[in-house]
Amino acid sequence: MFKASFFLLMFVCLVSSPISELKSEVPAGKWRAVDIDEIKIGYGVQLTDVNGDGKPDIVLADQKTFQWYENPSWTKHIIAENLTERDNVCITARDIDGDGKCEIAVGGQWNYRESVKDGAVFYLIPPEDRTQLWTPVRLHNEPSTHRMHWVRGRENKYHLTVKPLRGRGSVDGDGAGLRVLEYFMPPNPKDEWKFGVVCDFIHLSHNFHPVNWDDDPEEELIIAGKEGVWHLDRQKDDWAATQLTKDFAGEIRDGKLPNGKRFIATVEPKHGSVCAVYSEPAKQGDLWPSVKVLDDKLKDGHALACADFLGVGSDQIVVGWRAMNDPGVPGIKLFTPIDKDATKWREDRLSSEEIAVEDIKVADLNGDGKVDIVAAARQTKNLVVFFNER
Repeated sequence: MFKASFFLLMFVCLVSSPISELKSEVPAGKWRAVDIDEIKIGYGVQLTDVNGDGKPDIVLADQKTFQWYENPSWTKHIIAENLTERDNVCITARDIDGDGKCEIAVGGQWNYRESVKDGAVFYLIPPEDRTQLWTPVRLHNEPSTHRMHWVRGRENKYHLTVKPLRGRGSVDGDGAGLRVLEYFMPPNPKDEWKFGVVCDFIHLSHNFHPVNWDDDPEEELIIAGKEGVWHLDRQKDDWAATQLTKDFAGEIRDGKLPNGKRFIATVEPKHGSVCAVYSEPAKQGDLWPSVKVLDDKLKDGHALACADFLGVGSDQIVVGWRAMNDPGVPGIKLFTPIDKDATKWREDRLSSEEIAVEDIKVADLNGDGKVDIVAAARQTKNLVVFFNER
């Protein structure tokens, strides 16, 4: 069971007002913070249905364990542990076969500076009782395994897409580009998984994100790195790359502005101090113009999420930072556009030194139609849910 935490300030949001009438003094909703567990690091979070009961559970990659927390009791179930000598680093969980229960892949053997031999990728085969240990199947990996997603391809088939932090043998972004790999699951997941290369020209990529911006059902990717943000779209047997921004970006997510335009939100650079917003250009293929620098004083910006938390018909941005390499006070902020063209934004602080954010994911956890926030924290070693009670 979980215990309530009352360190968070409570806010009330006038959500009945249209976005064009929002004022800067209108607060950002009412949030109830609940401590779910004491953790080691909390490298990665996913929100998805693990056991098929129709409720999104919390799936976590911790330092030496992979586990899920059962909604609504938040009972912890460890499904894999000590798969590698070094730390775990990432996890992806998604229902890829339509049975209502997620499939899980994980990454480990994390070594921040090393770029030749470390890294690991596993697919986890679930037992009939998904609260018990799952069977790991080790796959080929590039060095410095760092982030992964299940990505929908042709014929509604999902492929495991894995991105390293660095290119093989590279040092601080100098050298070979990193290889983003797409793995194809065989009928028997214990057999060899074939794979292809999505891209190999980007350096020091901290995060990437699946999107579906065109008319076909296949998902594309937006990826942030030393060369800026890129859009990768599957074209027959290859991927087409389009540059969206030029500045070194670490985190990347997308959303919708009040004027209906698509936007991307970034943290710049990797582990950076800047949270910025760009909107889609008038001409397809052009660089995306900057809309706003929301913050330039983050300490180790490390997580982004975009959703309509306030129920106003367009998206807001949550950014979290951990203040580890750049020491200071960590926290989470919510940014809300308060005019149609998003030239003005309201800033609201949701947490401070209580949560040193490593990762953030968002979803409606309790079925009330409101998007909640889940944060995993490193130095403060806590897993926290912010229930949206606007």
